[in-house]
Amino acid sequence: MSATPMMKQYNAIKSRHKGAILFFRMGDFFEMFYEDAKIASQVLGLALTSRNHGSPDAVPLAGFPHHQLEAYLSRMVKAGFRVAVCEQVEDPKKAVGIVKREVIEVVTAGNSLSDKVLEQNQNNYLASLVIDKEQVGLAFIDVSTGEYMAGQGSWEEMTAELKYRSPAEIIYPSEAGAALDNLTGSGSQSARSPIDDYFFSSAYAEEQLLSHFGVISLRGLGFDNLSLAVRAAGAVLNYLKEELKRDCAHIRRLGKIAPREAMNLDAATVRNLELFQAFSGRKDATLVYIIDRTLTPMGGRMLRKWLGRPLLEAEKIERRLEMVDTALHSRNLRIDLQKRLKSLCDIERTLSRLTGGRGNPRDAVGLRRSLEELPQIKQALGTAEAGILQEIGANIDPAAVLTERLQKALLDDPPLSVTEGGIFRAGYNERIDYLRKISGSGKEWIIARQEEERLRTGIPSLKIGYNKVFGYYIEITRAHAEKVPAEYIRKQTLVNAERYITPELKEYEEQVLRAEDEIKEIEYELFNELRYTITGFAEVLQKDAVLIAELDVYLSFAQIAEEYGYCRPEITAEDYIELKDSRHPVVERLLPAGEKFVENDLSIGGDLRLMIITGPNMAGKSTYLRQAALIVLMAQAGCFVPAKSAKIGVVDRIFTRVGAQDNLVEGESTFLLEMNEAANILNHATPKSLIVLDEIGRGTSTFDGLSIAWALTEYLHNTPTLRSKTLFATHYHELTELEKRLPGVKNFNILVREHGHKVIFIRKIAPGGCDRSYGIQVARMAGLPETLIDRALEVLASLEGTSLNRNQRRILPPRDQLNLFQEAAPDELRAELEQIDPDALTPKQALEILYKLKGIKAGISDLGFGIREKQSKSI
Repeated sequence: MSATPMMKQYNAIKSRHKGAILFFRMGDFFEMFYEDAKIASQVLGLALTSRNHGSPDAVPLAGFPHHQLEAYLSRMVKAGFRVAVCEQVEDPKKAVGIVKREVIEVVTAGNSLSDKVLEQNQNNYLASLVIDKEQVGLAFIDVSTGEYMAGQGSWEEMTAELKYRSPAEIIYPSEAGAALDNLTGSGSQSARSPIDDYFFSSAYAEEQLLSHFGVISLRGLGFDNLSLAVRAAGAVLNYLKEELKRDCAHIRRLGKIAPREAMNLDAATVRNLELFQAFSGRKDATLVYIIDRTLTPMGGRMLRKWLGRPLLEAEKIERRLEMVDTALHSRNLRIDLQKRLKSLCDIERTLSRLTGGRGNPRDAVGLRRSLEELPQIKQALGTAEAGILQEIGANIDPAAVLTERLQKALLDDPPLSVTEGGIFRAGYNERIDYLRKISGSGKEWIIARQEEERLRTGIPSLKIGYNKVFGYYIEITRAHAEKVPAEYIRKQTLVNAERYITPELKEYEEQVLRAEDEIKEIEYELFNELRYTITGFAEVLQKDAVLIAELDVYLSFAQIAEEYGYCRPEITAEDYIELKDSRHPVVERLLPAGEKFVENDLSIGGDLRLMIITGPNMAGKSTYLRQAALIVLMAQAGCFVPAKSAKIGVVDRIFTRVGAQDNLVEGESTFLLEMNEAANILNHATPKSLIVLDEIGRGTSTFDGLSIAWALTEYLHNTPTLRSKTLFATHYHELTELEKRLPGVKNFNILVREHGHKVIFIRKIAPGGCDRSYGIQVARMAGLPETLIDRALEVLASLEGTSLNRNQRRILPPRDQLNLFQEAAPDELRAELEQIDPDALTPKQALEILYKLKGIKAGISDLGFGIREKQSKSI
């Protein structure tokens, strides 16, 4: 038994898309066969059935109605599958033999246009990379917005770019998989797609770029000396066009990745500062949630970019701050602009859908309504009140020609479908108007015809009706059966009536149906023409979208500055950070009702390079450290900050080493993770960096950890290429001794008050060290059983009474001593040593003294063993 023609067609198409789930259009359904059907039935919850289709064995089958494509497609892509959508590309009514079918698109995580897959305020990047020894070429495309960027640089720079943009999918030459592991790390969520090496060849990639942008040289694009960037950019563009069948007409500009123009925040810093994701999992506990008041999806995406890449040039930072200042003090203008921004659609993604052939009439209407708002926004930004914001208004192009075309063309409430008609206004197309008149005059024609037939036949109850089975029909009750004209053709018998058709009635019906079909065909063609017209304005609209996004972020920053009482930071060329009454932007918003955040000052820089901060758990050390880093980051992103005043010398990097956690995926213990992050800081920080260290060495033994923390502090202070501004919170109180030894180190502590066995947190930072951790008091506050707390106090008293007495705590010796943790000598031994005058001793006397000292030492050893034994039994 041979396969049917349809299955032969299916097999041929599937053979060209082996790595994808094939959605195969058959009439009103999309069908999947064989293994695809089994997978789809599990992922989509579809019934799995089977048919022979000319095969000796039953073929597994699963399917869904064609109008549900968007929903099922997004679910497959979210589940991590590549999907090839195979459509009928000719009218089945006109087909000779099997209907012609083609794959019209291949959808992956990196090129989806579905709102069900995309996060509204986040970009969805498809990345491409090329590796050549110590250099990496990278390119990113967000098909949903048209953003296209490429660049090349060191492994460190490009690794940071990959982690910052977090692409949904990465394509790479098939032999580069191992190198990609080093770039992304195994924790990356990006889908990986190895592709043929020829995509990445220099000549082929260059040809793709020249052809797409219609230029004769890469010099015009600014990429004439960036061969790796060109290879990555050409590969990702051609992959979209050839492999994924994407129309890339809306991609009009190739931007340049310039990592040195913005601060590189490593993954640890982004995580530790909880910029986009909180340790607790709470969305409202992230910085982006707290300060995002944007009203457009474009603005939301822009804000995330600015937070992820703070600026490094004081002039650019000041420009942003001036924009925010103007918006803050122009309240009426701000309110008017915000009201108008609310009505805008996602211009970038709407444009991408329309130019990519996926947009529907409602997308076009949404775009039209947004364009209608642009002249009012431009006008508002042209007033004197707008100040520096006038720069944005001056560059907005309302695209008046396109707006007028859309206004004339589209009805206000068209259907979603592009094939069902009802899209265009009366007067837009003469043929449609004529056909609508034929189609729409049916009611009048029926009424007139019905009255004529009643008079002609003498049957007053005669009715003309319509249903989808018979079309138009004449219904006559049995009481008048003898009056039925001979030319009536009986079609259906009912209980009390008969239904008939006539040649004239069928002729009219065909005329109406032909008109309706023709209307649909013409409107479909006209809408495709309209999409083509919109594509011609893609570059203008994309520029407008960027300007609107920037305006949205400035208004958002101004809004939170007003709501939360933020101040404008002063950006200075001097190497210091000075904050008055600073607050943590997130913590202060999450405090229980009625509880006020305790403000704190900070001054670091110049001669003061390192602050050692001590104090008990829960007192606020970590909050103090993080708020300093967040305020600097916010300021350099162009945002006002939570403080009474702020003077900030631009920092080139912010580094954080915070908390204790295992990286089980990489097989890293807490301590190894600490050391890896510390090594990254030491290898990349500079005197212009800001370092936040919240505990170092806690993941190993006390002495090992203290030794490393001590040495690390010295290294940061003494290494000329480092000397970064550093905030170091620690429970190793021995580190406070460094203030006496290192001129750039100063001690601070978080104030507390003791009340009996309880501790009250003041949460105010003050100069000086703290020699207690108050751990047992904190444990009591946490609700541990009283019997446990009492026993802990007994053990603490026992320890403090022996070798761990905190009143005689060990002090780390100078660096030239061999034993860092040598016990202070017992009194007897010390007294004997102090009496010796080495210059007055004869050899015999020296030998006698040595034997005596040895005897004393033996006694001390015995005593020490006894103490340890007694201590062990007591515990």
